[in-house]
Amino acid sequence: MQKGNIGVTTENIFPVIKKFLYSDHEIFLREMVSNAVDATQKMKTLAEKGEFSGELGDLTVHVSLDTEKGTITISDRGIGMTEEEIDKYINQIAFSGVTDFLEKYKDNANNIIGHFGLGFYSSFMVSKKVEIITKSYREGSKAVKWSCDGSPAYEIDDAERESRGSDIILYIDDDCKEFLEKQKIESLLNKYCKFLPVPVAFGKKQEWSKDESKMVDTAEDNIINSVEPLWTKTPSTLKDEDYKSFYRTLYPMQDEPLFWIHLNVDYPFNLTGILYFPRIKSNIEIQRNKIQLYCNQVFVTDQVEGIVPEFLTLLHGVIDSPDIPLNVSRSYLQSDREVKKISTYITKKVADRLKAIFNEDRKAYEEKWDDLKLFINYGILTEENFYDRAKDFSLFKDTEGKYFTFEEYHKLIEASQKDKNDQLVYLYATDKEEQYSYIKAAQDKGYSVLLFDGQLDVPCIQTLEQKFEKSHFTRVDADIIDRLIAKDDAPKSALADNERDNLSAVFQSQVPKTDKTEYRVEVDALGEEARPVIITQNEWMRRMKEMSRYQSGMGFYGQMPDSFNLVLNSDHRLVKDVLSSFNSDLSAQLQPIESEIKGQEARMAALNQQTEGKKPEEITQETKDDKAATQKALDEQRSKKQQLISDYAQKNPVVQQLIDLALLQNGMLKGEALDRFLKRSVDLIK
Repeated sequence: MQKGNIGVTTENIFPVIKKFLYSDHEIFLREMVSNAVDATQKMKTLAEKGEFSGELGDLTVHVSLDTEKGTITISDRGIGMTEEEIDKYINQIAFSGVTDFLEKYKDNANNIIGHFGLGFYSSFMVSKKVEIITKSYREGSKAVKWSCDGSPAYEIDDAERESRGSDIILYIDDDCKEFLEKQKIESLLNKYCKFLPVPVAFGKKQEWSKDESKMVDTAEDNIINSVEPLWTKTPSTLKDEDYKSFYRTLYPMQDEPLFWIHLNVDYPFNLTGILYFPRIKSNIEIQRNKIQLYCNQVFVTDQVEGIVPEFLTLLHGVIDSPDIPLNVSRSYLQSDREVKKISTYITKKVADRLKAIFNEDRKAYEEKWDDLKLFINYGILTEENFYDRAKDFSLFKDTEGKYFTFEEYHKLIEASQKDKNDQLVYLYATDKEEQYSYIKAAQDKGYSVLLFDGQLDVPCIQTLEQKFEKSHFTRVDADIIDRLIAKDDAPKSALADNERDNLSAVFQSQVPKTDKTEYRVEVDALGEEARPVIITQNEWMRRMKEMSRYQSGMGFYGQMPDSFNLVLNSDHRLVKDVLSSFNSDLSAQLQPIESEIKGQEARMAALNQQTEGKKPEEITQETKDDKAATQKALDEQRSKKQQLISDYAQKNPVVQQLIDLALLQNGMLKGEALDRFLKRSVDLIK
């Protein structure tokens, strides 16, 4: 028997391994099975090179569980190890068995995973003791047993083993007993080893037994990695159904993908993979972590943020590269130079593929656009240079269902939608039904209206405004149509200032009053054919509020109340009738009040002029009292006037009806207010 200490620089290596070698203890199983596959692949390479002439036999890697002994065993029929090789590759942690092998067989070793060495010691994250029973393929080799209890001390002894290969026996620690559950091990093997190039068996396949009324084991091995990794195939040999079938294997509950991109590059790095564009219907976050990252068919992680560009984390599929280190630390992966090159390449490849699809079959591309635009918009928002790639295959869709490239749409509206400042105005709607009347008003003017009904359409506007020269976007209900694209100075209302003020006050007194909504009434001459009352919302303010849902640091806007403009059309017959009725019903009562208000305002102006430029201590108490009394009288008269106007407006059904009609048009009339409107409508019909 040979005894000794592991060749490490510190006796504290095992606590470090147990806590810090990998970010998740479950990785130990991936490492152990990868090592077994590695040894098997080496065996196949030696046979191909003619350096082994014996029978390869069954090369299946077996994983077995013994709950009574508390062990997990990983068995292979690979190259095995001699006592000298154990001493070199296991006892000396600084070496890795794959290094020498790759140097010797570099032309035939593309499939070697190669993680004996430090990777092997991940077994001690979950084990109180590890044994290796191994026999080298070399003629005349003896079987040996290596064991270690988690201290630097180890033992090597003779062992009994007929065939070449290795058994790695892990005695699971008391605080890791969950790894002795069959379901747990099966789920980990499915997660990490599903696509390994050598068969991996765990237990037996089961079938239903009528006699026992339960599932029972059969004689057939349960092969974990029975699905062929499609990304390793040459794209020209695959059909659409092959890609769809593989997608169903990866994501059994998902709808059929829009299309896919097969990645296959060998310079300046090695990369294969298949990325699918899924049909995303609602929440972006739900779809993340669907890309699986592999290193030589060994699962690394599905948390690829920072490894692939952020907008591509919405895609599904697999990426496999031997240039990605088999290390689950995302911070390491994200800082790795090769990974950054891969990220840049994937972005270019996706953009090139989208452009090719657009050029090859534009009609089919347009049919997919409503599902596809989320990815492209997300890329434009999050990737600094993606717009330059995407502008040629990004589309606008108008409210008529027609599609345009950015350049095509610019040419379409250039002649008709420039305002008096030579700014090109892109009109858009977010809901065809709710904003129908605004869309119709724009179309009646000969304008085109875009439909921005996607999740990220509106957040993209600011980026597009920065990219497009002398252009801005405005929602069709952001203002009255003549001011959306102002061609000339707006016509002035024929009303006197006091009439405009009184008309505004009448309607202002009856607009809804809530904590989260504000209304500002204004009077404008819109023409006899225009609607009597129109509700608009400032484009900039609404956009800031909408963007606050997506961008941190903009919560201030999200907390602000919604602010709307209630525009009265002073040219409309009904508004004129309200003003006429107001004048006839209230002019006599208001005349003395308004005279008093004017008198008090004149008095206040004189007092202000008298005290202008004086310090507070220079103003006499008599003057201060006079100003206070004047202000009080002024407030009382204004309040009296406001009350008269409010009482009049409340009794005038036309005022209420016009406001409610404008609210109804915008989907803002609900509950009790809607019920009152319906009853009033019936009364007016009578």
